[in-house]
Amino acid sequence: MLRFSSLFLILLVVLFGIELTNVVYEGVILPFTSGVASVSAYILTAFDADVISHSNVLRSSKSGFSVSIESGCNGVEAMIILIAAVVSFPSTLVQKLMAIIGGFIAIQTFNLMRIISLFYLGQWNMEMFEWAHLYLWPALIIVDVLLVFFVWLRLINVSVPEEEVKSA
Repeated sequence: MLRFSSLFLILLVVLFGIELTNVVYEGVILPFTSGVASVSAYILTAFDADVISHSNVLRSSKSGFSVSIESGCNGVEAMIILIAAVVSFPSTLVQKLMAIIGGFIAIQTFNLMRIISLFYLGQWNMEMFEWAHLYLWPALIIVDVLLVFFVWLRLINVSVPEEEVKSA
């Protein structure tokens, strides 16, 4: 457990540090965030033809309401946490890749639901938008990361050694 915890914390610091560099921010994070906005707009146009995206902004041409998808809202930080946990846990490379790819899909799908719900919530009630944006959705995204990690542990058949069960 100490090995996992230590490696997890080191990887978090390293990966978040890499994310904050200008090269990664401009070359990876900004284009990725614009892609998230484009995918969100594509999904939204199935329900609302007045939605447009430009760079990292979603806007309703009808109401004028817009949301800007920034770092922290693009799912990258949630992926960093998942990657650090998966890489820190003893398993095969194939198992790690399975968790990272599956986790990416799960986290980004959930994040798209978050963005779409916030887009509509902001047009309906700004107080609720702020509460959901600042409190509800960040907690739900972290729960999503934990669920992905725990489901992956279950899929790779991780079990608690009998000694630990008896001592508990």
